[in-house]
Amino acid sequence: MIAALTGAGLSAAAGLNAFIPLVLVGVLARFTTFIELPENLMWLQEWPTIIIALLLLTAELVLDKIPGVDHVNDLIQTAVRPLIGGVIFSASASAAELDAGQFWTDNPMIAGVVGAIITLLVHTGKATSRPAVNASTGGTGAPLASFAEDATSVGLSLLAIFAPILVTVVLVGLAGAFYYIVTSGRRRRRRRELLQVQERLEREAAHERGEKVAWWRASWRDRLERVNEHRSALAPNLRSKVSRSANGNGKTKPDADAAPSQGVPPGDKPE
Repeated sequence: MIAALTGAGLSAAAGLNAFIPLVLVGVLARFTTFIELPENLMWLQEWPTIIIALLLLTAELVLDKIPGVDHVNDLIQTAVRPLIGGVIFSASASAAELDAGQFWTDNPMIAGVVGAIITLLVHTGKATSRPAVNASTGGTGAPLASFAEDATSVGLSLLAIFAPILVTVVLVGLAGAFYYIVTSGRRRRRRRELLQVQERLEREAAHERGEKVAWWRASWRDRLERVNEHRSALAPNLRSKVSRSANGNGKTKPDADAAPSQGVPPGDKPE
């Protein structure tokens, strides 16, 4: 049970930020006795692995806080996070000694699959909630959401290692937070769309009544539509003016076949 909670906590933390639990597991396994890696995963505590993980962690800490770029990062991490989550779950098999059992040690493939599934579920919640945060805050909430996710990943990793019994509580709270963010973001988006439609109808009604609408209340789309309508209405008059100017001094050129005024025959000149 303890081994499963440890692996689940580390895998869930990887769903938020893949490299935070990877670095913690590598550093603690190398310098402490809190984590004892199995022989097939000793490479996690080697310096090349730790250094590469730190570099990738630095890159993700920056990219995940930029609106728009965070979506691309989540798309790429869809393949990376479950893989790392599965490896970390397998690495936590050493905690099976606390259970007086060897199930995870004897079945590393099952451990990897379970860890990957947990990581993928948390990653899906993160990737789904982030667009809702960006849409409801205009992108300004992306850095705050990213900081919160990183802090949760660190805290969850430490809990999984030192107090795995509390992992269940954190996972339930995490699921509730994702659900609230997604549903509330959808409600705010629908409310904003309804308000925009209502404001547009009010502006159109005021325009029909001949009332002036403040320029700052009209969106650029409304102004662009009005300019295009105005240009379409003026287009025939502009073509007519250009034609008269081309004939000379704004006067139309007389038609040779048309009869001259004042009853003068076409071939005769008035004296």
